[in-house]
Amino acid sequence: MKRHFRVWRGDASGGDLTEFDVDVNEGEVVLDIIHRLQATQAPDLACRWNCKAGKCGSCSMEINGKPRLGCMTRMSTFTEDETITITPLRTFPVIRDLVTDVSFNYEKARETPAFAPPVGVAPGEYRMQQVDVERSQEFRKCIECFLCQNTCHVVRDHEENKEAFSGPRYFIRAAELDMHPLDARGDRKEYAQSSQGLGYCNITKCCTEVCPEHIKITDNAIIPMKERVVDRRYDPLVWLGRKIFRRDELEDTESMAPSGSTGVTGVAAGLPLSSSRLPEGPPVGADGHMDVAELAAPIQGGPSPFGEDVTFPLPPEEIVYTHPSTDKH
Repeated sequence: MKRHFRVWRGDASGGDLTEFDVDVNEGEVVLDIIHRLQATQAPDLACRWNCKAGKCGSCSMEINGKPRLGCMTRMSTFTEDETITITPLRTFPVIRDLVTDVSFNYEKARETPAFAPPVGVAPGEYRMQQVDVERSQEFRKCIECFLCQNTCHVVRDHEENKEAFSGPRYFIRAAELDMHPLDARGDRKEYAQSSQGLGYCNITKCCTEVCPEHIKITDNAIIPMKERVVDRRYDPLVWLGRKIFRRDELEDTESMAPSGSTGVTGVAAGLPLSSSRLPEGPPVGADGHMDVAELAAPIQGGPSPFGEDVTFPLPPEEIVYTHPSTDKH
């Protein structure tokens, strides 16, 4: 059947919506209609796309005012008499027609310090518990369609915020690395607050609503990061403890370890630390002595749980455990 479309045509100098009546077949998506328009009525219509499977994030556009992927928006979601309006992403400068300049996002990606492995651990030697893998796996699903960046009103309605604001896509990157047990960099929470503009976000959850991968950006990344920043910066007891014990007294912009990644710029490239954490001695009792607990086993460190000819755990008769004595004499 014929369906009525309004497609934005123009470039950086300006443009307008153009009316089209296009044949629509059962099971088609909006990207199919754009391809038919290019083949039949508008051969010079510019549209960015690649996989047509919802995994490359290229065909981001606004359909009836909502940021969506053209290849994942089925025509069956609209009524037969509904006019379908297709416009480019509003937050980013238009290059031509439905193609926008999203280089802002790549600049923010370069400014985000990359993962840094622990010293002395070579590639192939990383070891993580499965629970740690699962904790951040959700954020690895991002296809970088930048729909969350486009719909975030902090930069959508305020162009002047772009310099200081990285956006939800890079908040989940910071959260992912903050959860990574092998990331050897400094405090990413402080960096997100001071250099990525975490404080600008007022958790309206619009980024979560448009995510095609259904990542809970606000609930699982931004809110936990904000809570940890608040604990560090504004909890009076934590503040007092940091002043007394001189722990973590780092300037906000100097809390990250230097980056060795090519192309990293600005603060993320690394600045010297203003101070360091003082060494801590073991806890002692009122009499100045340490509590001592001894665990002795016939085999140093205990036997392997994977051996075929050993018992694990050790039999009780082979373990000697001495509880700290309550007798201070």
